[in-house]
Amino acid sequence: MSLARFSRVLFFVLLLTAVGGTCYAQAVLPDASSRTGRPNNEDAPQGVKEMLARQRTERDKKDHEEMLKRGEEALRLAKLLENSYAQNKGFSSDDKVRLESLEKVVTKIRKELGGDDDNETDDRPVMPAAEEPRPSTLQEGFKYLQSTTMKLVDELKKTTRFSISVVAIQTSNNVLKLVRFLRLKK
Repeated sequence: MSLARFSRVLFFVLLLTAVGGTCYAQAVLPDASSRTGRPNNEDAPQGVKEMLARQRTERDKKDHEEMLKRGEEALRLAKLLENSYAQNKGFSSDDKVRLESLEKVVTKIRKELGGDDDNETDDRPVMPAAEEPRPSTLQEGFKYLQSTTMKLVDELKKTTRFSISVVAIQTSNNVLKLVRFLRLKK
């Protein structure tokens, strides 16, 4: 066999090997999600899924604990307001600031519970209202404010991070109504 013929056969064999290897490499390509570089959620390692679930659980626990702390803060403010009124038989500028703070805290609690303004009118069915205190004087208003806030905190303590308490939402609405009553009566 001549050298020219041997080199042509060798070239042809090498060419067939290269083409065959390229075809094989294309046949065993990974799936589309790994080619784009974006992981498929279903293909995420179990450890990552567990970590995300654990983080979500910890965040939910933290949010619930913060809501309970806000409830305690609301109760503290209500007690301060009642004591201040009992001592001074009047409404001071500090009491006005405390009322505004109480309103903000209870509004946050109501929002976290999934409630909205009790005065809104829409086509939703109306739940029977919780027992609403109807004060006629400032003294009664401050007394009702503390007792209603205490009821709200008790309801918050009964809830879990998985539950929604209609009673707690209605009670928060009652606290807000009392705050508005006291602000207007001053």
